[in-house]
Amino acid sequence: MNILLWHMHGSWTTAFVQGPHTYLVPVTPDRGPDGLGRARTFSWPDSVREVTPAELAGAAVDLIVLQRPHEAELAERWLGRRPGRDVPAVYLEHNAPDGDVPRTRHPCADRKDLTLVHVTHFNRLFWDNGATRTEVIEHGIVDPGHLYTGALPRAAVVTNEPIRRGRYTGTDLLPELARAAPLDVFGMGTRGIAEHLGLSEQRCGAYELPQRDLHAAMAERRLYLHPVRWTSLGLSLLEAMHLGMPVVALAATEAVEAVLPGTGVLSTRPEELARAVVHYVNEPEAAAEDGARARQAALDRYGLKRFLDDWERLMTEVRS
Repeated sequence: MNILLWHMHGSWTTAFVQGPHTYLVPVTPDRGPDGLGRARTFSWPDSVREVTPAELAGAAVDLIVLQRPHEAELAERWLGRRPGRDVPAVYLEHNAPDGDVPRTRHPCADRKDLTLVHVTHFNRLFWDNGATRTEVIEHGIVDPGHLYTGALPRAAVVTNEPIRRGRYTGTDLLPELARAAPLDVFGMGTRGIAEHLGLSEQRCGAYELPQRDLHAAMAERRLYLHPVRWTSLGLSLLEAMHLGMPVVALAATEAVEAVLPGTGVLSTRPEELARAVVHYVNEPEAAAEDGARARQAALDRYGLKRFLDDWERLMTEVRS
């Protein structure tokens, strides 16, 4: 198939484009949000082709994967065909709902011309999807390998823009957790986080690394810390598990499904998370053992083959 999708979420797309199809990714001269083109920091196969809006006008497209509300209008304007009517389409929702959550209505609610795909069961439960057909296809990860060494008695945190996002990402919990062990925060917009939290840079490091260097750096840390209050299931959490890292996570959203007993510690009490951090820092053998179990659990549930098989099944159904 020729599948049209925008480069919107690099980590998720990296897994999706490992399938057997041709993936058409819009590119614009400014490489802005609606035309990023191919990823520059992720490894994508040659089957991912950049296409300009002008080229899309005559392109053969078998399926459209929409990921933002305005992409339906873009697709209709650039293709000259309407998603869901003239070309089969699915809408992929990456995020948990925001705002007045119990009554948050999805932009694609009550659509009969497309399928709404959620990446977690939690997200499908909390969005008001109306009568739209919904599916859940859980994340799949391109296995980075069992890289864990845990050589540094520090906790790795991966989050983008933790200062701006604040309570969403649990940034306010970091000072208490930094008393349990030094933290290294990886991600975009992390610069200045130590000063923002009133911590020394030794107690709270900040790193904006390219994707190719991130996994090795994470795997040097003793554990992975996930203090996020409200988000979809972070791919960095699943990547940390694939690396063989034990996880200490806030028991919120879909994390409670991913972090199984023996793979880490889940709690809604920050003091319990702090105790777990101290335990792993002081007990490297226990950290490595729980990390090995975390890796196996992640391979079993979030492996790439299962992910691609689920998408293949759904795409076949949508096109039939």
